[in-house]
Amino acid sequence: MIPRYAREEMTSIWEPQSRFQIWFEIEAHACDALAELGVIPKESAKTIWEKGNFDIDRIDEIEREVKHDVIAFLTSLAEYIGEDSRFVHQGMTSSDVLDTCLNVQLVKAADILIDDVEKLLEVLKRRAYEHKMDVCIGRSHGIHAEPVTFGLKMAEAYAEFDRNLTRLKNAREEIATCAISGAVGTFANIDPRVEEHVAKAMGLTAEPVSTQVIPRDRHAMFFCTLGVIASSIERLAVEIRHLQRTEVLEAEEYFSKGQKGSSAMPHKRNPILTENLTGLARLVRGMAMPAMENVALWHERDISHSSVERMIGPDATVTLDFALARLTGVMDKLVVYPENMIKNMDKLGGLHNSQRVLLALTQAGVSREDSYRLVQRNAMKVWEQGANFADELKADPEVSAKLSDAEIDDKFDLGYHTKHVDTIFRRVFGE
Repeated sequence: MIPRYAREEMTSIWEPQSRFQIWFEIEAHACDALAELGVIPKESAKTIWEKGNFDIDRIDEIEREVKHDVIAFLTSLAEYIGEDSRFVHQGMTSSDVLDTCLNVQLVKAADILIDDVEKLLEVLKRRAYEHKMDVCIGRSHGIHAEPVTFGLKMAEAYAEFDRNLTRLKNAREEIATCAISGAVGTFANIDPRVEEHVAKAMGLTAEPVSTQVIPRDRHAMFFCTLGVIASSIERLAVEIRHLQRTEVLEAEEYFSKGQKGSSAMPHKRNPILTENLTGLARLVRGMAMPAMENVALWHERDISHSSVERMIGPDATVTLDFALARLTGVMDKLVVYPENMIKNMDKLGGLHNSQRVLLALTQAGVSREDSYRLVQRNAMKVWEQGANFADELKADPEVSAKLSDAEIDDKFDLGYHTKHVDTIFRRVFGE
């Protein structure tokens, strides 16, 4: 992660100070439980909370010698606590601290991301209602198809991110587990009640069965969820990038006063934010695969997952947090051009009504095959000669034999395509 694409609230979760503080709290809560069970003196547990502290530079210094981060931390901690430090880490293994800490961090990160998505949903809903009936051409394969509305585009994005919100909440719940089960996860040297106490104190639940690590299928699902959300970000970003193209210009990113789009061409207004979002989405998705590969550890544990998670934990969450906030800003200030939508739709002389004419001919007794042939041959004149579709249909004797001019004109009513917008909005927004 780099400062350019990071926000302070999320990055602070991953700072060494935050990480070591969580480590200390895990150890201290475990001591509380051990004291209640009579394993260590209650006064010692109290002293550990009162005197417990650490020095990051000292931890780094010790680690350079011992080559073990948790031992370096415990040594620094002991220098503050004194004699009672012998009761710290009783019956625990390093993964108890590392895995529980990571899951605490991921839960904190998920809470920020959930808030991010909820803020984006508010903006998408507002823009959907704002442009509910602003008609624009729908495109399949990038080619004009039939009319939709810009509000429907926004409603579609809302529904997708609403699903992502559900996925993210589920991922948060799945990752919120704690393991204080000792070497190979058998509780041989520590009572399971210690794990239950620490889990409750840290806002987690006890892992039902761990080895020496919390099972990494949980983490795989978490990071895959982030990858799906990133894909949804890119999908909306790509939509805006296309709509901002000069020959389309149905919507564009807000261009602020004093902003410059090109070092060479002063006229440029480029979709730089949504292009940036496309790139950030690629990064977040790329972190899902190593998370899935982390699932297959050797026997009760190895540490092949460790280096991966030290990178993807902060990088994926920080990047996605930034991307969601940026997308929310883009959609909040997005400039929409309904008049250009109508101009673009009219460029093909009414071809977007071809299916209506096709269906009308079948209703008039013409076979589907012949109906398709009649409509297509007139449509091709519009493509190739710039003709008017309705005029060509009226001049075609085979079509006019089945449909009157008034019946053809009726098939070019724009309101036909928007008659169920309210129904869709009720399905999406429940109103």
